[in-house]
Order: sequence, then structure tokens, then C-alpha cells
Amino acid sequence: MTPRRKSHPFSLPNVLTYLRILAVPAIVAILFWSREESMRWWALGFFVAAAITDYFDGYFARAWHQYSAIGRMLDPIADKLLVAAALLMLVADETISSWSLWAAIIILSREILVSGLREFLAELRVSVPVTQVAKWKTTAQLVAIGFLIAGHAGDSVLPEGWTLMIGLILLWIAAGLTLYTGWDYFRTGIKHILAEDEKIS
Repeated sequence: MTPRRKSHPFSLPNVLTYLRILAVPAIVAILFWSREESMRWWALGFFVAAAITDYFDGYFARAWHQYSAIGRMLDPIADKLLVAAALLMLVADETISSWSLWAAIIILSREILVSGLREFLAELRVSVPVTQVAKWKTTAQLVAIGFLIAGHAGDSVLPEGWTLMIGLILLWIAAGLTLYTGWDYFRTGIKHILAEDEKIS
């Protein structure tokens, strides 16, 4: 077993996480202030770059055995900030509307639920590993949001309306995976919660 190396706050994996967090206000600013469709490509560019760092920060941390407490803390926070901020802006400009709002609500509610559950289980020193389905969920969320950020600007690449349609379909697929993984985490967590209650009683 390869020993973990001591990692400093400005190791490459951590810097990539910081950049992902910094991309969030850039994406929000573009979507909030710009009404030109062409500017959606800039927002998409920042979003794609941020999403790519989500893969490479973990890849380099594993490849170079550079693990740090700040990295473990900020990585999931950066993911949730990116997804939540983008979803809120897409709802605000009505890219996501009507029944599709429920998909966004499901995704955001699950993230809050799992964050609270993880915080409680951390106090019990219980680690909840990320499952393969959870990774698929994250990928579906990021791809869906990418299509939705492109929005009508994507009509210059795909047939008219296809970009939004693909994005919304993927958003519902992501919501389904989100429900499944949320229930899976909750089911695992509730066992530890009930066990803790039995100790107290």
C-alpha cells in the first residue's frame, strides 16, 4: 500500500478545487447580467472548465497520493456550489420552468439532505463512500446543466430547440439518479442513527 504524501494547501489538486469555486461567481455574473445569447458560450466555457477540474483534482490527488483535509472538505462543497448556483440562475432566467422546476428542486433538496447526513455521520466517525451511481448522477447533472447553459445559443450548432430539450431530458435523468442515491445514502445513514439512539437509551 502506497503511503499518502503530506499535501500543502496549494498543491495542484487543491488549486484545481479553488479554481472550481472561483468559476461559480463568474458563471453567475455572466448569466445574471448578460442578455446576449453569445455570452452563454462564455458561461458554458467557465462551467465546462470547472466541471473538468472536478475530475482532475481527484485524479491528481490519487495519482500523486496528495490528500489533505482542506481538499476533502472543499471538494464536495465546490461541486454543490457549482451545481446549485447554475440551477438557480437557470431557474431565474426561466430556462428551467414549469414541471422541470421539480427536477431542480429534487436535486437541490437531495444535496441538502446528504450534506446534513454526512455532517451528522462525521460526528459519529462514520464514513459514507461515494458510490458508482452517485458518480453517474454527478456526471448527468453536469452534462444536463451544460446543455441548459448553452440554451438557445446552441441552436447555432444543433437543430432549433434540441439543446434545451436534451438538457431538460438529462436533467430529469439526473433527478431520478439523485432520488436513488439520496435514498441509498439515507438508508445507510439511518442504520447508524438508529444504532446511536439504542446506545443512548
